[in-house]
Amino acid sequence: MEFSTKIAIVVADELATWQKLNVVAFLTSGIMGQSENLLGELYEDGSEKNYAALCIQPMVVLKAPREKLSTFLGRAERREVSAAIYIEDMFATGHDAANRATVTRYETADLPLVGLAVRAERKAVDKIFKGAKLHE
Repeated sequence: MEFSTKIAIVVADELATWQKLNVVAFLTSGIMGQSENLLGELYEDGSEKNYAALCIQPMVVLKAPREKLSTFLGRAERREVSAAIYIEDMFATGHDAANRATVTRYETADLPLVGLAVRAERKAVDKIFKGAKLHE
């Protein structure tokens, strides 16, 4: 199935593995929260046991040097594409209110970004994240 939109997440390539996984998890929740039609139906196994619904659309996880993330955010803003962000300070917090408080301490240009996610028209996402590489 081909989707007209694309979900892409980019993480700073120098992060530790646990940090990358944490960033991807949080940014995924940000994308999922933007649209109620992204969640599919419950899964059911052959024993008729139900499991949680998952996103209906594939996601691509990319990596880039940390300094490129601000460029990507600027490209998203110029295209009026809403972005989910994760900043370095959020590794030291323990809940949503604290996460949001850390972000308010920075002007956009000074955000210590370590991750960014968008869902938009496929070509727009490709242009926003031009220069990022597939995460292996």
